[in-house]
Amino acid sequence: MGYTSECCSPHPPDPFFTVGTRLEGRLGRTGTIHTPHGDIATPSFVAVGTKATVKAVLPESMKDLGAQSVLANAYHLYLQPGPDIVDEAGGLGKFMNWDGPTFTDSGGFQVMSLGVGFKKVLAMEAVGVRSDDVIAKGKERLATVDDDGVTFKSHLDGSRHRFTPEVSMQIQHQLGADIMFAFDELTTLLNTRGYQERSVERTQAWAVRCIAEHEKLTAERAHRPYQALFGVVQGAQYEDLRRQACRGLESIRGESGRGFDGYGIGGALEKQNLGTIVRWCNEELPEHKPRHMLGISEPDDFFVAIENGADTFDCVNPSRVARNAAIYHPDGRFNINTSKNRRAFTPIDENCDCYTCANYTRAYLHHLFKAKEMLASTLCTIHNERFTVRLVDQIRGSIEGGYFDEFKAETLGRFYAART
Repeated sequence: MGYTSECCSPHPPDPFFTVGTRLEGRLGRTGTIHTPHGDIATPSFVAVGTKATVKAVLPESMKDLGAQSVLANAYHLYLQPGPDIVDEAGGLGKFMNWDGPTFTDSGGFQVMSLGVGFKKVLAMEAVGVRSDDVIAKGKERLATVDDDGVTFKSHLDGSRHRFTPEVSMQIQHQLGADIMFAFDELTTLLNTRGYQERSVERTQAWAVRCIAEHEKLTAERAHRPYQALFGVVQGAQYEDLRRQACRGLESIRGESGRGFDGYGIGGALEKQNLGTIVRWCNEELPEHKPRHMLGISEPDDFFVAIENGADTFDCVNPSRVARNAAIYHPDGRFNINTSKNRRAFTPIDENCDCYTCANYTRAYLHHLFKAKEMLASTLCTIHNERFTVRLVDQIRGSIEGGYFDEFKAETLGRFYAART
């Protein structure tokens, strides 16, 4: 779907977010995010299509498996094909033939994670933490941070580039997603308390600049649909910094007085502290705005984040592990390319309604991986994305139906049974 006169407005839908059923005694709730390209019923999993594609899967297949929205990455699309090309195509959705809601992240995660000189994901435990400010000591740093922005080398060709809050906003406006994120500084558990304090202050200052540039570009691009802007909460494991970051972001109103349309909760955290950190943030953030949890997709993380007030989620994991033969199943994750599946002429999950389970057997998928056929990635990604999207949909249904705790105990007890 291209841009239509009905969706082209320089003003956000009113209301942008409506709260539905509340989880009794906790911060969890259902709701609806209203975007120019459709509503998102929350809680909801946002499928990650980093380079304007969920790897190995057609956009039409993502729609068929129930995905409500997709997220693309500003850093990657900036480098290739370039945001001007996406803009000329009519925006991200039109470019990738996706007619539903779209998100873009600010590029901050990739600038920093690729910039440290080695592959890195956000630490979910503090094993081996050192008390210095250097993330990758002894490695070539491909990115350097200062108070104005980040200078980095492209991972594609080594060319030098500069991201500032204004540049990130300009790129994301050209990409044209319904929801985008303010440029923030990513930290890890390897950063000291002192550095985390300085980073929260820097991200706050960048957020002020993001809103100013966002309002300017919104006025200049009134022929395009309104793009909502989410602030990003940092502060690592520290309660005072997380709460300070939330209050600081909410205090930024801009000339319009509107402030941020929603919030992303990101940064370094340990898995065992996920629920506590999400609760700290959502006790501070305004209830009438949506809260997005950046980068999680494991079943236990969904439940704990949702009951503590998170509304939407994104993560590359369902598609990434699928390409390496790891399959999600109600009885836990397993590898389809092991010998026991060689003659297993049954679906991955007989109760799964995805295209893969309706048409193919474990034995066939085993064969595809052993033969190194590309179709293996397609079929397994479809299943993993369907599993993840459906699980969050079911959690939403359990809140609406009043059986969240029972569903949580049953689902996690079954999924993690082999670990106990």
